[in-house]
Order: sequence, then C-alpha cells, then structure tokens
Amino acid sequence: MLLSKMVTAQDKSGGKPPASSRFCQMMVVTLVLLVVILSLSMLVGANPLPPRAIWESLHGNGSTEADFVLWTQRIPRSVAGIMVGAALGVAGALVQSFTRNPLADTGLLGVNAGAAFFVAIGVVFFAISSPAAYVWWACAGAFALTAIVYTIGAGGGPAAGPVRLTMAGVALGAVLSGLTTGMTLTNPDAFERMRGWSAGSLLERDFTVLVPIAPFLLIGLGLAAVIAPRLNALSLGTDVARAQGVDVGRTQIMVLASVTLLAGSATAIAGPMVFVGLVVPHVVRWCVGVDQRKILLGSVLFGPCLLLLSDIIGRIAVLPSEMPVGVVTAFVGAPVLIGLVRRAKATGL
Repeated sequence: MLLSKMVTAQDKSGGKPPASSRFCQMMVVTLVLLVVILSLSMLVGANPLPPRAIWESLHGNGSTEADFVLWTQRIPRSVAGIMVGAALGVAGALVQSFTRNPLADTGLLGVNAGAAFFVAIGVVFFAISSPAAYVWWACAGAFALTAIVYTIGAGGGPAAGPVRLTMAGVALGAVLSGLTTGMTLTNPDAFERMRGWSAGSLLERDFTVLVPIAPFLLIGLGLAAVIAPRLNALSLGTDVARAQGVDVGRTQIMVLASVTLLAGSATAIAGPMVFVGLVVPHVVRWCVGVDQRKILLGSVLFGPCLLLLSDIIGRIAVLPSEMPVGVVTAFVGAPVLIGLVRRAKATGL
C-alpha cells in the first residue's frame, strides 16, 4: 500500500523529483562546476602552467617560476574572483527581492557610484595609488551613500518604500557618476590610476587587498542569511509582510546594510562591475524557483562561476595583453540576460 501511494504521488508530480531534491542536485552541479572553473583559473593565463607544475607547487616542490605565478598571481586572483562573484550575486538577489524589480542590481541603489566617487576623491586629493588603499575609500563611499539614500527614501516615515529608495539611489548615483567622471578627466594622473580599477579588474589583487575586506564581506553574507526567511514575505509587498509579522523597517535596514557591505566590498576589490548582480539571480531563479532562501544560497556559488569564467576568457582573449573582467562580464552577461528575460519563469519574482 505504501508503495502504491508513492507511485501515485510520483505520477501526480509527473515523475519529477521533489523540489528539495532538485535544489540539492543543482547545488552539487554548481559546486562541481565551480571546482572545474577554479582549476582552469590555475592553469590558464599568459604563462600557462601544466597540471604537474601546479601539483608540485602546491606541495612545495615547484620551480621558482611556477611558485611565483601560482602563489603570487593565480591563487590570490582566483580568491578575489570567488569573493567578488559571491558578493555581487547575493547583493543582486537582495536588491531584486527588496525592490521587487527583476532588472535591478546594486547600481540601482547607487552603491557602486558612491564607492567610485570616494575612491576618486582619495586619488585626486590624497594621492592614493594602490588597490589596498582603495578598499577603505570604497567602503566609506558605499556606506555614506546608502545612509543618504535611506534617509531620503524614508522621508521621515518609519520605513522607506522600494520606489522612493530606487528613485533616490538612481538620482544620487547619476550625480556622483558625473562628478567622478569630471574629477578624473580634469586630472590626468587620477585618470591613469583609476583606469584599470574603474573598468573592473582582478589583476594585482593580492592578499593585502583581500584580507582587510574579508570581514566586511562575511558580515554581509551573514546578514543575508539572517534575513533570507523574511524576504519571501517582503517580496509580496510591505502590507503582506506586516500581516505575517515581519518587522518591515528593521528588515529594510538589514537588507540595505547587507547590500552595502557586499557591493562595497566587491567594488573595493575589483571596481564597478556590471551584469553580475543582474544575471546571477535570474539564472538561479530559473533553476530553483522563487524561494528567496534558495536563490541567495545558489547565488553564492553561481556568482563566482560566472566571474571566474569571465576572468579566464579575459586572460586569453587578447594575448599577450588582458581584457578587464568587467568588460568580459558585459559581453557574457548581456546575451544570457536577453535569453533569460524572454522566459516568463526566469523574470518572475
């Protein structure tokens, strides 16, 4: 009898495995894909290394050249790609859920513009020149702009509406982007220093840059994990969320804090990056459905896959030079997004 009930249930579901089983399968496949791409990131570059040289270097028996390429360039660069991809993927999922806009990303709230503006101030007026110094200026700019956007969006009320926050973020972001461009164009030295960073790059991002930013990124991911159960209710509207007992004001503040930490950290490491925070949540939502908890968890893994793959393409696309990863993500992300937005299942929130 039990067997017949199971068969009947399977027939009613069309023979498909349960949603939880499909989600686990997707996570395993994505994790395997990440391992494969990470392995390619160790192998591919202007100075290609054979697998044996990498293996020997990992065990402390490699040549001087292999050790330099692997430990000084490839491993820090790959770690940076994982950090930036995870941060932008989760931040994009949070912004799309929070604003209930399937075409939203971190740039919509002006976080990237705030970070870039403060970095430009540091370069122009304080002569900072290293990526390690960009970190603090970018985080300060992300925090400052988020606070201003939330203050304007709240408008004196107990909670800020998604529409007002979006409008405030877009307006302030546009103003700051114009000021940043003006400062860098009138200062040739600042333009030269910010050229690589503003295009979005993982080059020369060693552990002196990554270690100081890691706590901010981990706190942002922790906040996202805490608020994930409330996002399903919040994505249905503030009235529905309040009816289900969600403290909307506190949840909004936590969402903005998480987005600021994640997007600010990613921008500090690699510069303004387009399409990653926009495409990743769409792909994950297409695979797992509209449960925000699953989308956030899937974005943690798929974001690094997309960014590392783009970085690998950038290394070999214009040999012997390199193409910044921010340029490659635009080429990779645009066709993917065009294909996804044509699918109703992918665009629904």
